[in-house]
Amino acid sequence: MKLIIKQIPNSITAANLLMGCLAIIAALNNELVQACYFIGLAAIFDFFDGFAARLLKVHSEIGKQLDSLADVVSFGVAPGMIFYVHSCFVNEAAHQPEYLNYLAFLIPIFSAFRLAKFNLDTRQTDSFIGLPTPANALFICSIPLVYEQGPEFANTFFSSQLFCCLFPFVSSWLLMAELPLFALKFKHFKWNGNQIRWIFLGLSLVNLIAFNYFGISLSILLYLTLSIYLFYTQKNEI
Repeated sequence: MKLIIKQIPNSITAANLLMGCLAIIAALNNELVQACYFIGLAAIFDFFDGFAARLLKVHSEIGKQLDSLADVVSFGVAPGMIFYVHSCFVNEAAHQPEYLNYLAFLIPIFSAFRLAKFNLDTRQTDSFIGLPTPANALFICSIPLVYEQGPEFANTFFSSQLFCCLFPFVSSWLLMAELPLFALKFKHFKWNGNQIRWIFLGLSLVNLIAFNYFGISLSILLYLTLSIYLFYTQKNEI
């Protein structure tokens, strides 16, 4: 019985990995919206594997490594494929060289570096240094979803050649940057000690209601802004 319980978090992690694989298949079939839904499911499984491990008290080194390997696929390779297909559409319409599409693969490469760094960095137990790969993946997922239902200005921005060329570099830098970012891990649900988390969740909900799928992109930018504000506020207090 103990052996079965011990494997519950790993099974949830395996479900995360499966969703990443399905997302890649969907992206290769030009079904980008479906691919984004699979990555969304992967993010849910990624949250609950850690939650299950803490609840069941079955932390293990193999679980930690398996989680990172699954994340490379679901939040590195899969969103990289989505952005690659998106870039193909944009650059083909603008008659740009095909090699520009391959900039998208900077995303899985630096996602892998980010996850390897996370496993070795003892500073990232209760917070993050650099943009977490799930947050980066969700931003990328918002791009095809905006085409389905989003404001026209966002559609125009995401379909610009400049965005397609620059985003992989910006994304790669954010993944590896020495930026202190708060984690959405609640040790309790009281206001005190969780102010920044509740503010972020509240404003993210407003973004989603007001801007639909574009609210996902805005929420990731909000996450970066609030984290930087919190860091410099605390630094000045010290």
